[in-house]
Amino acid sequence: MSSLVVVTQEVDPEHPFLAATVPKLRALAGRFDEVAVLAGRAVPGALPDNCRLCTYGAATRPERARRFLAGLDRELAGRPDAVLVHMIPPAVLLAAPLARPRRVGLLLWFTHWRRSPQLRLAARLCRAVLTVDRRSFPYALPNVVPIGHGIDLARFPYRARAHAGPLRALALGRISPAKGYDTIVRAASLAGVELEIRGAVSTAEERAERARLEALGVRIEEPIPYREVPELLFGKDVLVNNMREGALDKVVYEAAATGMPVLASNSGFDDLLPPELRFDRGDAEELAAKLRALAGADRDAIGRRLRAVVEERHSVEHWADRVAEVVRA
Repeated sequence: MSSLVVVTQEVDPEHPFLAATVPKLRALAGRFDEVAVLAGRAVPGALPDNCRLCTYGAATRPERARRFLAGLDRELAGRPDAVLVHMIPPAVLLAAPLARPRRVGLLLWFTHWRRSPQLRLAARLCRAVLTVDRRSFPYALPNVVPIGHGIDLARFPYRARAHAGPLRALALGRISPAKGYDTIVRAASLAGVELEIRGAVSTAEERAERARLEALGVRIEEPIPYREVPELLFGKDVLVNNMREGALDKVVYEAAATGMPVLASNSGFDDLLPPELRFDRGDAEELAAKLRALAGADRDAIGRRLRAVVEERHSVEHWADRVAEVVRA
């Protein structure tokens, strides 16, 4: 009987940042007989019947660690095929002394540009590091395996857009300095494009960035529940993404899945976006020119091509298939 242990932060279909984890867990449940999920917090009833849920949330870090280790020790007694840690490098460091002596392989899913000694050590303790693309993991290690992003195509279906008015642009994501919103705002002004910026803040750095942007006269809309993101995308003509190199924002693939053209600066999107949909990160004039060109282009044809790429390389089903292949290799 095949089994997998998954360690994650939250299991909540409505979480503003982590809701996309749920369809990934559901897809994994279709490829293993049993999936044990260790989460800091979980909403009951979100997972299939062959998923076993254990929460390790607690008021203090030592108590969270104790509960996590106790839960993991119970699951490792059944000799699962692997332990997959989702975006939590410290959990790898805690898990390794329990998993490695039992010869249970550790896998880490991680996609972010930020480096740390903790992340590097966690990666070296894992049999494989799973990520979107080799450029979405900050270290060039031989155990890095690109597997796509894992987009829920049922949640983000294709929809044709017929809009004859001014181009409606959207920038969506955390309000972080790494997102380069200044360039997007300048470009939209130069191109005469309607721009909506919508995003959440959860750290001191993000709060400071929001205050800085608003002091410059930039209006930022409040975040919306994850279930409402598809409708937000359906009501716009183009997503603009100016994330720094080393991170491949999930929203780019979600927008592309709906048939929405995307303009992005990150070179990591070159398997999704052709050159005419990419721009230099700090070049507002180039982005403005791309926006003007897109206003007169066949956006439906562009959107259909992007949807096809997401279906082939970045669907949640493809993602889960690749995880299963790595586990069983």
